[in-house]
Amino acid sequence: MVKKSTPLSIGEIKRTIATSVGTAFGIVIGMIWTQVVMSGFATGGISLTAAGTTLGQWTLFVVIATVVTLACVIAILLISRWGGTK
Repeated sequence: MVKKSTPLSIGEIKRTIATSVGTAFGIVIGMIWTQVVMSGFATGGISLTAAGTTLGQWTLFVVIATVVTLACVIAILLISRWGGTK
């Protein structure tokens, strides 16, 4: 027996989009903090890969990562609210 497909509502589409975009922002946050941690090892003399080899460069990288994280979290919250409306 073949099931009839039901049309998607606008709310379902918005929720799906919001979930996908929120996940993408979460991945961006994870990727940038991975680099912060790896450059911290390099700053401490443990060479893995380096975005900055001095304490000043690493500190700047941490600040940039924090700003990107906050921007992504705010975007996730806004998109989640948009996706949750009916």
